[in-house]
Amino acid sequence: MEFTARHHRFGFPRLPVVMGIVNVTPDSFSDGGRWVDPGLAVEHGERLAAEGAAILDIGGESTRPGAVPVPEEEELRRVIPVVRALAGKVAVPLSIDTRKPGVARAALDAGASIVNDVESSREDPEMWQLVAASGAGYVAMHMQGSPETMQRDPRYTDVVSEVSAFLSGRLLRLAEAGVPPESVVLDPGIGFGKSPEQNLQLVRATGRLLGLGRPLMLGLSRKSFLGKLLGVEMPDRLPAALAATLWAARNGASFFRVHDVAATVQALRMDAMLGNCANSGGEAVA
Repeated sequence: MEFTARHHRFGFPRLPVVMGIVNVTPDSFSDGGRWVDPGLAVEHGERLAAEGAAILDIGGESTRPGAVPVPEEEELRRVIPVVRALAGKVAVPLSIDTRKPGVARAALDAGASIVNDVESSREDPEMWQLVAASGAGYVAMHMQGSPETMQRDPRYTDVVSEVSAFLSGRLLRLAEAGVPPESVVLDPGIGFGKSPEQNLQLVRATGRLLGLGRPLMLGLSRKSFLGKLLGVEMPDRLPAALAATLWAARNGASFFRVHDVAATVQALRMDAMLGNCANSGGEAVA
């Protein structure tokens, strides 16, 4: 299996891919405002790449629960200088975390190679046609509702079956729009319209979701469901996030979107050395 994004290629099995988060926002739940200055955001991205991030995910609109949409002009103002600068400074592929085709187009023109779309529930095919025409990679994520409403009593009859059916349907819609399967990564949307228990069910179902035939991405980093399940505040959630990451990696997850790159890379490498062969190709990683 492989994932392609323009001239970048990730072949599997291999050590799971760590995607480092660069939030150019004043209001993200974990680090809002820290990197809103473009220069600081670029320095942060360079640091994450040096720590082992194999992809950098740049976002200018918070999608935390209750967040309100950002005008396209403001999102462009935040992210495009950062994408353009990082494209000239790091060798790893850049991902644009956006719901807006206009922002995605500008970011791809500025040097991004992947569109990370939390709103792949969309019906308008414009975003998918853009991805197909550009040869970009695409992360299709499940979200119930919108960031403004998603945590208002999310309900499912069977969360795993419903998320799996949604992602399967997205693969069909993407193919109809001209996006080849090898350009797609699937994300069950941990924390996006799910209760803590539903998030746990989805993590436990990692192996089942792999039956869709595409690499799986999980965003577990500092998520509130960890705190609610364990009674810990956001700054103290790293151990829980690492435990969930290693469990999912052993069960076949291939991509992890994280804030704490160095710790996650170190944990995954050590896990591979200890014999986790689910994604390392059966080889220890030195």
